[in-house]
Amino acid sequence: MADTKLSKLEFQIMEVLWVGGELSIREIQERFPGKRVPAYTTIQTTVYRMETKEVVHRVKKVGNFHVFGASITQKEAQRRVVDDLLSYFGGRSQPVMAHLVESGRLSLEDVKEAERTLKKLSLKEKR
Repeated sequence: MADTKLSKLEFQIMEVLWVGGELSIREIQERFPGKRVPAYTTIQTTVYRMETKEVVHRVKKVGNFHVFGASITQKEAQRRVVDDLLSYFGGRSQPVMAHLVESGRLSLEDVKEAERTLKKLSLKEKR
């Protein structure tokens, strides 16, 4: 389960669950972002596959439908995506950072936050 990759649709479903909490398939579909909402059966099939991947779980059964909850945190899922991205660059972050800087998506505040995080990690390693 640790290196289970999430598709874009799976990640969108996870975002709905992280915000909405425990939801039925219908509730997930109703809260889906954007104009193009997938069909009920598409979301249902995807959620069942996600259950097999152990990223969602059935919380309870109400009548003839199930309620699902997230089994992983947003931070865990984001780390998986970033780790997957870095694997395309042999684990090197420099090409990704260079692109973020060149595209204007990396702000000075982002850099300062990264420096603070690096300092915290450095202090933990020294202990």
